[in-house]
Amino acid sequence: MIRTRFAPSPTGYLHIGGLRTALYAYLFAKKNGGKFILRIEDTDLERKVEGANEIIYRTLKSAGLNYDEGPDAGGGFGPYVQSQRKEIYAEYARRLIERGGAYYCFCTKEHLSELHKNGAAKYDKRCLKIDPAEARRRVESGEPHVIRQNIPLTGVSSYTDLVFGEIKVDNKELEDNVLIKSDGMPTYNFANVVDDYLMGINYVIRGVEYLSSTPKYNLIYDAMGWPRPNYIHLQPIMKDANRKLSKRDGDASYEDFIAKGYLSDAIVNYIALLGWSPKDNREKLSLSEMQERFSLDGVSKSASIFDENKMRWLNSLYVKELPPEKFHALALPFYAKLDYLKGLNLEVLSRLLQPRAEVLCDIAALTAFIAAFKDFDLSLFNNEKHKTDSAAAKALLPALIARVENNYETLSDALAALSESLNVKKGHVLWIFRIALSGAAVTPGGATELTELFGKTETLARLKATLARL
Repeated sequence: MIRTRFAPSPTGYLHIGGLRTALYAYLFAKKNGGKFILRIEDTDLERKVEGANEIIYRTLKSAGLNYDEGPDAGGGFGPYVQSQRKEIYAEYARRLIERGGAYYCFCTKEHLSELHKNGAAKYDKRCLKIDPAEARRRVESGEPHVIRQNIPLTGVSSYTDLVFGEIKVDNKELEDNVLIKSDGMPTYNFANVVDDYLMGINYVIRGVEYLSSTPKYNLIYDAMGWPRPNYIHLQPIMKDANRKLSKRDGDASYEDFIAKGYLSDAIVNYIALLGWSPKDNREKLSLSEMQERFSLDGVSKSASIFDENKMRWLNSLYVKELPPEKFHALALPFYAKLDYLKGLNLEVLSRLLQPRAEVLCDIAALTAFIAAFKDFDLSLFNNEKHKTDSAAAKALLPALIARVENNYETLSDALAALSESLNVKKGHVLWIFRIALSGAAVTPGGATELTELFGKTETLARLKATLARL
């Protein structure tokens, strides 16, 4: 069975690039009837952020990426949090030393600093020369130490990546990295290999930054006599031609976009297309449709640039397809932030806004005219097409006010009859009515729809206020 994993570090919010890695691991597993596992890689305790684990769980579940095993989901290969697996790493490090794939290192920070000062590109393997029995004695006596990987000095390490093909690295370019730190905690270089093996992960999907370091992980697999997993490396998501999207640079997370009013389905749909394209080149895809179509031959070898305008467009398609009651429920928190909407018919507002809002945060801009009414520019009445101006508005407004007072329930018909009785086109009457009521040339909905939004009392108050200004 195919088993993939997503193994984020709990260092804050879940970055868009990380979510895409999780998505591809999920899609690949589910497309092939496999399992998707969540593991928290928190061995770098200094960078751990309080509450970050919960953000990861919440984000994956909100995005629909339900993992089969994980810290809060259980499973037969736990614990699924690395800081809870310290004794496991110690045992496998000991076995790796016995097999010649690692060794104890007692070098001080001063010695390592001196190496760098003298221009050494990497560690000089000094402690590899220590007799194993002597090294064990020093460890048992409590002398501070780390465990380093024993990389061959010669030869070439190679493997096949399922996206990039054959990758070769000269062993002389690899360093004897630390596998177990002096505090007994493992580094990524060791923990990811041990965990992937013990958890049965046979397809490793991660960022391209690990493409050239994977050979040193393979040397651990080989030294332990373990089968290597298959590798799928992904190019980064860029914010422009030269800069990657980065959590450290404060680029938006999944939850940031949700707070802006993007829909989860649209976010997931968009990030899926940042590095993968289905054979039919469709752009709007549900999660189940992505799962059905996902294949590695659609994964790009080139980096993708994050284009929020494209995501806005895609989000607008999802917004338009929402059931009206769902859109209204999603819009309510955004209405609550705008005091000037209090007292209006918000269900009518939702009906007017749904075809026009690309993202829910657009609600403020689309309704700003309501708050700006008091001081709107009276020159808006000037419209050559409809043959209107301020004088025409002043002359017509008493009749419009009368129609609202007496014919509110059948206002559309009343305004049509008014235009006919005055021998003017209907657009002449409606333009003056719209401007007098809204103070804006462009509004969501026409004149009579706005009266439904405002209600009879507010509609009359606005028309009378405009007449007073004229």
